[in-house]
Amino acid sequence: MQNSPDSPIHLEGQLLIADPSLREGIFNKSVILLAEHSGEQGAYGLILNHPTGQTVGDLLNSEEFSVLSHIPVHLGGPVGQEHLTFVAFWIDSTNPDPMQQLRFATRISAQDAITRTQQPGTLVRAFTGYSGWTEGQLENELRHQSWIPTLPSADLLAHRHEKNLWGELLRNISPYHQILAEAPDDIYSN
Repeated sequence: MQNSPDSPIHLEGQLLIADPSLREGIFNKSVILLAEHSGEQGAYGLILNHPTGQTVGDLLNSEEFSVLSHIPVHLGGPVGQEHLTFVAFWIDSTNPDPMQQLRFATRISAQDAITRTQQPGTLVRAFTGYSGWTEGQLENELRHQSWIPTLPSADLLAHRHEKNLWGELLRNISPYHQILAEAPDDIYSN
């Protein structure tokens, strides 16, 4: 049964891969982890593949945060870029479905990030800013096909969270998406 255009969309925990038509600005070739999503509250996510070139040590030089100093900082989105936040990723190996194994905790404190770095199999990332949508905004963008939603597989943690993540993930969706991933930025220059 097809969903009607007004059916609620539930995407929490999924990835949003920017459609190639989003050529301008921060969302160009972005991969967003949608951490929160509800029709009434809007959505909250973090761009996974926009490293800033900085590390936590560049931003927090206190000795108490030295364990985190090597962690790369990513630009999570256009909102609240003056804030640094941490996210922990891990695999739930008790779940037999690889598309349901990735777990994460967002907006964790620096102290929690330190604790989680000591847990085997946990990847901690740091972000400045976040991506946010008001009520109905993301749903409207999805109806205009600005984003390609997909479930994250357990191997997401094995990927480098850099610009090329967009193409790597897009190629794995379908042959059509592989063509999109390999197309030049300016298709008229080909």
